[in-house]
Amino acid sequence: MAIWQGKSMKKPSGGRAKMNRGKKKCELGREAAETKIGDRKIRRIRTQGGNEKIRLSNDSKINVMNPSTKKSETAEILNVVENLANPNFVRRNIITKGALVETSAGKVRVTSRPGQHGIINGVLIAE
Repeated sequence: MAIWQGKSMKKPSGGRAKMNRGKKKCELGREAAETKIGDRKIRRIRTQGGNEKIRLSNDSKINVMNPSTKKSETAEILNVVENLANPNFVRRNIITKGALVETSAGKVRVTSRPGQHGIINGVLIAE
């Protein structure tokens, strides 16, 4: 079944709302990218207006920003420590925005959206 991102069929009161028109193609959604740890693999997605999004399927590197020194470096991702989006993502090593990952530079909080931006950026967490 297709993913639909249109208006809900429920009213705020909980009753059923009547649709005044059918579903439109522009309201279709797509499956989540579910970025994992591994060799870099991207998918190019055509979006509205002929534009393009880059979906990151796998990656093993992260751009780490150190807030104390204001320097940026590339680090190797070891594993996912915490992910508030979904507890199952930790077991499956899925990286989303806000996830806490263990890297060669230390623990890093992901600040980019890998499924939308096509890159993984993060900020070093001081412990």
